[in-house]
Amino acid sequence: MNSILNLTDKSMDRSTFILSILLTLTATTTTFFSPVYAGTFDMEFDITWGDGRGKVLNNGELLTLSLDRASGSGFQSKKEYLFGKIDMQLKLVPGNSAGTVTAYYLKSKGDTWDEIDFEFLGNLTGDPYVMHTNVYTQGKGDREQQFNLWFDPTADFHTYSVLWNPHHIVFLVDGIAIRQFKNLEHRGIQYPKLQPMRLYSSLWNADQWATRGGLVKTDWSNAPFTASYRNFRADACVSFAGKSSCPASSPRWFTQKLDLTAEDKMRVVQSKFIFMVYNYCTDTKRFPQGVPKECNIH
Repeated sequence: MNSILNLTDKSMDRSTFILSILLTLTATTTTFFSPVYAGTFDMEFDITWGDGRGKVLNNGELLTLSLDRASGSGFQSKKEYLFGKIDMQLKLVPGNSAGTVTAYYLKSKGDTWDEIDFEFLGNLTGDPYVMHTNVYTQGKGDREQQFNLWFDPTADFHTYSVLWNPHHIVFLVDGIAIRQFKNLEHRGIQYPKLQPMRLYSSLWNADQWATRGGLVKTDWSNAPFTASYRNFRADACVSFAGKSSCPASSPRWFTQKLDLTAEDKMRVVQSKFIFMVYNYCTDTKRFPQGVPKECNIH
């Protein structure tokens, strides 16, 4: 069967082994973070589009976005952040989600913006979601890495996090580091460090490219499609009127780097267990003159 969840006995053994590696990695990568601070969705976010398709429920504890043939929906944070540890729990569109994209990202203003992306590309029922990640600096991206998750992201809520400090950006899933983008300004590579970013999310139709390069279109008979959000946490420096205010206690995330053990385990997840399904650093057809400079720096 096509589903990553319909496993044979052999693959179940493999899955158990993978999870043991991931749990070890979790212990390595989550203990250094400082306590986080929560806010309800009605206090922390504005629903910005969708004509009622975005809803805040349960006294601000739950937010849902929906998509139908007429429109998708989206929201943004009231605050802007300049560095931080941002957590959000998402439960993605279930069933046949082909053609849909749930985007969850940090982005600054202007034509030369910085951006840190999670995008979840829907798929046919039983086929895995693709988790798409990217980093933009000064309006330039082209740093895509894509992953198949080791769980069904539609069955329950899972935590998707960004750690952003002056040293690096780390993408985490359930506390597990799956990607790192280092600050390599000393090697001539731009890094987002000056422009505050808001947190955005949207659910929209992208069937011209999202599923198998646009070969599989959205089946509107399954609409409305719904993604759900809860347990937003931001341990972050808040920017206002050109000034940035950080938590009163010294935030350990601000200076934290992944140690060599954590980096090695992250590479094991990416390489041996085939969770990474696309890496711009190995796409020589896309970059015939050579892959971007950061790809060759370790």
